[in-house]
This record gives sequence, C-alpha cells and structure tokens, in this order.
Amino acid sequence: MNIKWLTLPALALLCYTTGASAKEWKELRLGVNPSYPPFESTTADGGVQGFGVDLGNAICAELKLTCVWVSNDFDGLIPALKAGKFDAIESSMTVTEPRKKQIDFTDRLYASPTAIVTRKDSGLLPTAESLRGKTLGYMQGTIQETYARARLAPGGVKLRAYQNQDQVYADLVYGRLDASIQDKLQAQMSFLTSPQGADFQNSEGIGDPLVPSDIAIGIRKDNEELKGMLNAAIKALHDKGIYAQIQRKYFGDLDLYNN
Repeated sequence: MNIKWLTLPALALLCYTTGASAKEWKELRLGVNPSYPPFESTTADGGVQGFGVDLGNAICAELKLTCVWVSNDFDGLIPALKAGKFDAIESSMTVTEPRKKQIDFTDRLYASPTAIVTRKDSGLLPTAESLRGKTLGYMQGTIQETYARARLAPGGVKLRAYQNQDQVYADLVYGRLDASIQDKLQAQMSFLTSPQGADFQNSEGIGDPLVPSDIAIGIRKDNEELKGMLNAAIKALHDKGIYAQIQRKYFGDLDLYNN
C-alpha cells in the first residue's frame, strides 16, 4: 500500500487498525457556510476566510493535505456531508444530540454561547415573556432555530427564518425584526462592532440544553480513520501553540476554547 500521503497521526491510527485498508488521503474537502464572520466569510475574490477557516487550513497543513473548501447553505451541510459532497463540516457547527444521531464529531474546536441582539433602548430580554408579539430572526438550520421554535414560539414570539446571517442583520437594522438570535461571540465580533450595529446590543448568554456551546468538526458516521486524524491534528495545534496564535489574531486574549 502506498502510504506516502499519510502523516504521523494517520500512521499511528493504522498501527492499531487490524486488517483495515486505510484511505490514501491527498486532500481534505471541508464544507462551509461562509456567512458567519469572524468565523467563516467570503473574500472579495470568492474565497473563504475567518477563524474557522484558518483552523481548518492549519489542520490540513498539520496532516500535509490540500485543503479544499466547499461552500454550502448551512441547513444543507449535514445532508451534503452524508451524500459525500465533502469529507467534513468546518462551519461553526454546534455539537447537539440530534446532530449526533446523523453524524459524528471531532473533539471540541471552541465554545460560544447563544444570545439575542436587540436595539439598546428596547428593553427586550431573551425570554418568551419579554419577546411575546415581537419578531425574532435566525439563520435556518441552526441550534438557534431549534431553540426559538421550542422555547419562544409557543409563548407568542413571531419567528422568521433566513438563509444566511447577513440577511438577519439587514432586517434587524431596517426594523423588520425586533431581535435576532445567534452565537453571542459571532454577533459581538462582527455585527456589533460595525457601524450598522452601533445602536444594538447583545443579551446575556442563554443557558439551555437546546443551545449548547461546544463547536466541532462534523464527519460521517463510522469514519474512525478521519476522526482520529483530525483529533490528532487538533491536539497538535494546541501543543505547538498554533491554535493560540490563530485565536489571538481574531479574538485577542479571549480564551475561546474554554469560553
């Protein structure tokens, strides 16, 4: 078997894989929804950039593989992964029990709570009582959608789904929404620091089992070889200080891994 494309993490995995023929990896295709800065967004030339993208590229470099980014709507990432459109999902995907029934996940990449964004003078809180009769926007396919449908809609909150996060913020600015719900750090580091977000604020993080905070890379079920490779690469990024360098580039002294 030609193993020239396999790196140490993959070779180590082979050592305890009896009777299995490992795939000869040359590239790693990563599915991404590039509408969630500073984690994933589109560059002027049509490429992708952001904290998650840098982590993905660093993982590929550690494994000595070519990184290929495949853009996809967020709510279609899991179906596309299962259909073989790409090898893994690296797109700010939170680890949840429903998702774990469909796909597997690597070790944690980072953590971030969920919050709502409202105008500073609105007095609105992230509760059904406070938001009753108000319109709340979210990106479809997210854990925030699950939470809004289960916890807020029954209390009289009006919900509106969007294909990407930029559309959510645009309608919030134009007054078509009273609030939006998303990853707290994403809102803080992108929308709230922009001129359009000057009159808005984040709520406190929402503590609820429907909106856990751990983010990881999604992979197809029973792909233990790739899972082992990715976990070994993630550990290496921490051990070598590469993770800390990338984190500092986007978030300064914030410990995103233990956030």
